[in-house]
Amino acid sequence: MLTTKNYFAKLAEIDYKRLPADLKELYEYVKEVTENHTTWAFYKADLDIKEAVDQYLADLSDFLKKSASGKAKITEQQAREVAKKLIRSSVKNGETVSIINKSMIGSATDREGAQVKNNKIYVDTVAGEKVDFTFPLQSIYNEVSDEMKQPASKPAEHKKKTIPASSKRTAQPISTTNAQPVERVDEAVRFIKRFVLMHGKIKTDGQILTFINSLQKAILEKRIRKTSAYAEQIGYIQKSLITCYNNMGGTVEVKIQDKVLKEFLPIAGSEKIRLSVSYMKRYIGLQGKHIDKEKAKRLHGLISAAVNNQEISKTDPYRETIMRVLGSLKSFIDKAKPTDTLSIHSSVLNGIQETLDGCCAECDRKQKNGLNGTDGELDGLPQVMNSLDFVKLEFPTIAFTGKWRDFIGNPSPGFSVMVFGLPKFGKSTLCIDFAGYLAEQHGRVLYVAKEERLHRTLQDKIKAMQVSHPRLDVASMLPDDLSGYDYIFLDSVNLLGLSVEQLRQLKARYPGKSFVFVFQSTKAGKFRGENSFQHDVDSVVEVQEWGKARQYGRYNQGGEMDIFEGNEYGKAA
Repeated sequence: MLTTKNYFAKLAEIDYKRLPADLKELYEYVKEVTENHTTWAFYKADLDIKEAVDQYLADLSDFLKKSASGKAKITEQQAREVAKKLIRSSVKNGETVSIINKSMIGSATDREGAQVKNNKIYVDTVAGEKVDFTFPLQSIYNEVSDEMKQPASKPAEHKKKTIPASSKRTAQPISTTNAQPVERVDEAVRFIKRFVLMHGKIKTDGQILTFINSLQKAILEKRIRKTSAYAEQIGYIQKSLITCYNNMGGTVEVKIQDKVLKEFLPIAGSEKIRLSVSYMKRYIGLQGKHIDKEKAKRLHGLISAAVNNQEISKTDPYRETIMRVLGSLKSFIDKAKPTDTLSIHSSVLNGIQETLDGCCAECDRKQKNGLNGTDGELDGLPQVMNSLDFVKLEFPTIAFTGKWRDFIGNPSPGFSVMVFGLPKFGKSTLCIDFAGYLAEQHGRVLYVAKEERLHRTLQDKIKAMQVSHPRLDVASMLPDDLSGYDYIFLDSVNLLGLSVEQLRQLKARYPGKSFVFVFQSTKAGKFRGENSFQHDVDSVVEVQEWGKARQYGRYNQGGEMDIFEGNEYGKAA
């Protein structure tokens, strides 16, 4: 088990290149807040940093344990990298998809195995383990082509002036003496704190790019909005880092202007995680895991001490829930066997979940009450940006292929689509076909079929469209938790009884998830609902005549599709 006491000593045993993307990002973050793995000073002084680091150490420990036992699950992304590696040299030599497909190239070693066949890449070995992954050749080809368009790594050299210089070289401590206790630290504050901690440090171009990508992901997923009270500061950070990256060599010494530090330091220390919330999150993290009594005793002891010392006071809004957590831990400690897992009583779990959900709603409320402006993503802060810098920005896409790229375009993660049409004209068939494509190529999908429910008509459509897949789930009601899915279909919004405001709240609650909202139509062919909702989605799909769909959206204007073309299913939905 990794802890702050042994982490630095065990760094040499951690293979950074094999870490999943989320752990790589946290690895870089921990490297920053520990001043290049030399001190835990910030960890000890800041609850927000402590919470992030503790979660990272726990997740990394689990990953390393699974890897050591040979049970680490090979991810789809790892398999994609093997597929890309297979055709990279062919793409580099200018070969087309057709030529690569005809060549039927393949590679097989003890560590990796893949082959091109029938316009697909079959990956059967990753990191020495047998797997079964299949990717469209065109999709992998596009990814490799896009990667090759990126600027090549610059030779290592040392520049000292990129971000405007300050006379003070070392990182200044972030004071949280007057910090406001919050349930969740504002995302903008997190990035401002992270930026300040870079001052006086030597950073590689890869580390700067990781920061930029993390910031742009937060913007894209609307975790930072242009209504944020710190939108201007986030804009400055983004512009400064992009300028730094475009002009730096292999490494750079980050220096921040004195006046910027003076402005940013109070913001960085303006919020801290409420101790009661931090402990509730740690408690939920134990749910369903094999833990020994000692680990449960340690958490029980920490919470008890915080309560007894009034660090969690009687006026704390979550004190009652914390007392229930203590009772649950005590019960587990008294009765647990070595092989037991912590099973949290539903009343306790629901109470905590309501609390944490409330935190999100509170954060959303604070954001909306910040700066006046249009609600939505930052669209590349700052609001005024030179076009030469702007065109160099990288925005992630899902890499749609085939007829769906022609129809919808190439959307970013977290896109939303509104579908409506007259009854029996094919809108559900279209959506089921789309759901099958997303499940096969891009991630986990939930199709909520309130209209047809889990009956034979839905089964017939799935069979006829040949879209059944391990990553496609169906339901007749909207589940309480959608966190396990990447794409969610609601068919239909009207029968599910969801208002436009509830749909907006759903999107806000699950940033980064993509939604397809199916609406019923009036006799006149208009969708049932508020007209304003059309402006909330990225694409609008109309099915106004049998088997014909038209799409209007941000990623592709005027896409058209014959819903029943290419399949034997001739019945409309």
